Amino acid sequence: MILVSLLIIGGCATYRPIIDMKNVDRAQYSLDLRDCQNYARQVNVAGNAAVSAGMGAAVGALFGAITGAWLGDAGRGAGIGASLGGAGGLVQGVAGSAETQVSIVRKCMSGRGYNVLH
Repeated sequence: MILVSLLIIGGCATYRPIIDMKNVDRAQYSLDLRDCQNYARQVNVAGNAAVSAGMGAAVGALFGAITGAWLGDAGRGAGIGASLGGAGGLVQGVAGSAETQVSIVRKCMSGRGYNVLH
């Protein structure tokens, strides 16, 4: 799961939107794309993932403790819940940041006059 998160972190700022290349100056396109990708890299993916993981762990611990208490071991339930919630939060934080980076590249390229298809 951490490997998947790292792959997402590394790949989204290098996102290449599908552009209608009719009448496009390819040299200028390359410069504009690089600029837009650099803007996308400003998203704090690691920070967002850490916050999301922390929140997921806290919520998971709470629900795990409640469930564990019903089963006779609140501490163990809290530990399991925190682990699962933290992992889920990490993935959610990385995925949300990746979506933001893709959106930034698309909007940036559209703002520079390109017909962004996807």
